[in-house]
Amino acid sequence: MEKTLILLKPDSIQRNLSGQIINKIEQTGYKIIGMKFMILTESKAKEHYKEHVSKPFFNDLVSFITSGPLIAIAIEGPNCVSKMRSIMGKTNPSESDPGTIRGDYGVSLSMNLIHGSDSVNSASRELKIFFNDNELYSYEKDIDNWIL
Repeated sequence: MEKTLILLKPDSIQRNLSGQIINKIEQTGYKIIGMKFMILTESKAKEHYKEHVSKPFFNDLVSFITSGPLIAIAIEGPNCVSKMRSIMGKTNPSESDPGTIRGDYGVSLSMNLIHGSDSVNSASRELKIFFNDNELYSYEKDIDNWIL
């Protein structure tokens, strides 16, 4: 079963949007198999964003993601990486469709509320940064056969 990582960034916490965003994720029918409220360390932030280390915005990414608490969420379900990316909207909220998280709530490119893994490989790598194997709980729901 496919898994992905979602991060509700510090701006989603500061703006009291975490409940609405989690609700939107749950409405997809996918399973939340892990969740943590945390402040990310600088070293973990650098590990998370390592593919951007040579880019001019790298330090801003690290600074923002460590600026306050975030919520890390592990999601499980078929094709959940692409589905989560779809409900998040484009990285730039001004280019995101209404009905997406960034389209409805995002205010800027740098403060765009949410991160989602961009591929199955990225999800596997990123989930290990935020969760130990014993912190992820796969389970069955009766409704799985109806929705997924």
